[in-house]
Formats: sequence, structure tokens, C-alpha cells
Amino acid sequence: MLLRKLDRSEHGKTRELWEEVFTEDTGAFLDYYYYIKAKENDIYVVEEDGRICSMLHLNPYRLTIEGTESPSAYIIAVSTREPYRGRGYMGALLRTALNDMYEKKMPFTFLMPAAEAIYTPYDFRFIYDQDVGVPGLSEQTEGECDHTDAALWQSGEIADFFDRYFAGRWQVCTVRDSEYYQTMIMEQQSERGGVRLIKKNGSLCGVYAYAAEDVLEIREPLCRPGYEKEFFRSVSELADEVRRDGRCKAGTGGDPGGGAGSGVKIYACPENIDCISREKKPVIMARIICLPEFLKAMSVDEAREVDCSFAVIDPLIRQNSRVWRVSSGQGETGLHVRETEDSEGVVPIAELTELLFGRAEAEDIKDRENVVMTEHLAKELAKITKITRVFLNEVV
Repeated sequence: MLLRKLDRSEHGKTRELWEEVFTEDTGAFLDYYYYIKAKENDIYVVEEDGRICSMLHLNPYRLTIEGTESPSAYIIAVSTREPYRGRGYMGALLRTALNDMYEKKMPFTFLMPAAEAIYTPYDFRFIYDQDVGVPGLSEQTEGECDHTDAALWQSGEIADFFDRYFAGRWQVCTVRDSEYYQTMIMEQQSERGGVRLIKKNGSLCGVYAYAAEDVLEIREPLCRPGYEKEFFRSVSELADEVRRDGRCKAGTGGDPGGGAGSGVKIYACPENIDCISREKKPVIMARIICLPEFLKAMSVDEAREVDCSFAVIDPLIRQNSRVWRVSSGQGETGLHVRETEDSEGVVPIAELTELLFGRAEAEDIKDRENVVMTEHLAKELAKITKITRVFLNEVV
């Protein structure tokens, strides 16, 4: 067995394995992926019998964490040829990639799991639930907005729209600059879709991505208040359009009995978009990578003082397994982090992830294996502002 990170000139060699394992992906999508994404990502492989038999891709992203930009990576395409499964290759790839990310001081990494149970042993935990809605589309009267697909040169306009109206809603999201939206437009086009703009008198008031392969999928609609009806009119017109040109099998709406849009789903559906049904699905798991960098990115109310110390157990990234002191003085909003010797308790990295992302309280984890939580430690950790408003809808 040979485990190594490929030179970027070798990335195309992994396409055969991708096609073998992820049979649902089209040639057009893979052309996009290997031309755009694989130009700048890192790919780790295990070679056996003279061929690539297992792989893991790290796609780079810039994240905003409480207003501060930090590097991160989205783990995807973790796969092994069937005859080589059960040999521990995935674990070896993950351990190597995680420690390489630590060297780059990434606060955390994230992924969309095929199954939660695959990644929980490596201390990944869910941090983001995505609302999936089914719209009730009907015949739409004439509106006041224009609806067109975005061209690459309009990516800066979309980025400005996001920054002005939406960026402040979330504590964690990917950096949405012009390059980000250019990539999104190309990605959606590879899935027989695009990014649709809703404009009134030339000004952007709504935007959403869509894919039109097997069914019409609306992704991440962002709509200014008061323009929700225009969004539904746009989706209804799009559903009719993809039905007419035969782009997907089910192109038309949310009415279970059929009608103008049966089969349409809205992913990352915001609260101001009314749907006939809606469910929340856990979508993104994360793992803390460089614990000091992650803690430094968090915030605390300036009226509160924080001072506590705790030991961390991290079986995969040993540099995190230290005793850490976290403090913040009155009038400060950031945390100071340093190593110390005196510990008030013990928190494994997985439980710490749940705690800091607001997925569990100290009371929920204090009786778990390997957790030691004093009352004072629980009280001090509770003062740290938890990261609960997460917006991570990346596909690749």
C-alpha cells in the first residue's frame, strides 16, 4: 500500500475511480469538476497493485467565522474500489488529510456524509441542518420583475447582493465573492441548470441556483422581503420552461397531485419562503482541526468575563491533546487561548465540537465517557457564544 498526495498534474488519474463509484454523476458534471475544482484542490490516494484504489479530495474554501476569514476544506469523494474495501484505507486517508490541514491552521473542516456512522468514529459531528421545502406553485399572474439566468460577468453583482442583504445573518458561511459565484454558475450549468436572477428596474432583489437533471431542484434561494411572490413566479416559469424543453423528468411544482411544478424541491429554503411542506435534514458534519485557531475565532459578550481551563482528548490530531486555558476580560469580545498545566476538566474533541456549535449543552455531555465537567467549567463555557447560525450548502 502506498498513500500519497497527488501532484496536481496527476489529478485526472482519479476520474476513473470517481466514475466507478459515483455512477450518478454525469460526464458534463465531471468535466466541470476536473477542469475547475481539481485545478486547485488536494487529492490523497492509496495505490495498490499499480493503480489508485482509494481516494479523498480536499476542496479549499474560505470561511467567515464570526466575521473573521479563515481557510478551510470541504472533504468529498471519499471512496474505495469494492475489492479493496475493509482494509482501513479510508481511515488512513482521513488521518493524513486531517493532520495536513492542522499544519495549515484550519479551524475546522466539513463534509456531507453518505451516512453519519461512517464519520462519527473520526470525531465528526453534525453542525448544519438544511430546510428542504416543497413549494405550492400555481398559475402566476403577471409580475413586476424580470427573471434571467446569470452570466459569468454578473458574479460580482451577486456577491455584492449577498454581502449587502444576507452575509450578516450567519456566524459561519463560505466567503461569497465574485469568484465563488462564477464557480457556482459553472457548476449549476454542468447540471443542466444555472443561477437565476430576479430583478426589478435593473436592481437585484432575488437570486437562486437550480439544477434540472432528474427533477428540478432549487438551491439556496435568497430573496429580499416583499419579493417572495416574485420568487414563486420565477420558479413556476422555470418549471414550465424545463418541462417544455425536456431537461428533466419532473419539471413542474409542489402540488402532490401534479400541476404547475410537481416534483420541485427547494434546498436551504429560508423561513420567508412559504411551502406546502417543509422538513429539516442534518446535512453537514464538521470536525475541529486546529483547536486554538477555532477558539480564537469564537466570540463572547463584552459584558462577560471568561476564565477556565480544560484538557482535550483528540486521538487523531495529537497537537490538540493539551490542557488549554481560555479567557476573556470585560470589554473584550474575543478569546485568548494558551496552553496551561492546571485543568478543571476533560472534554474529548467530538464533545467539544457539539458544545461549541450549540448542538449540546454541558449538561448533555457531562456524563459521557471520558468527560469530566466541573460546575465552574460548565458555567464558563456557557458564556462563549455558540455557533448555531451556519450556512454551508456547498455541493463539491
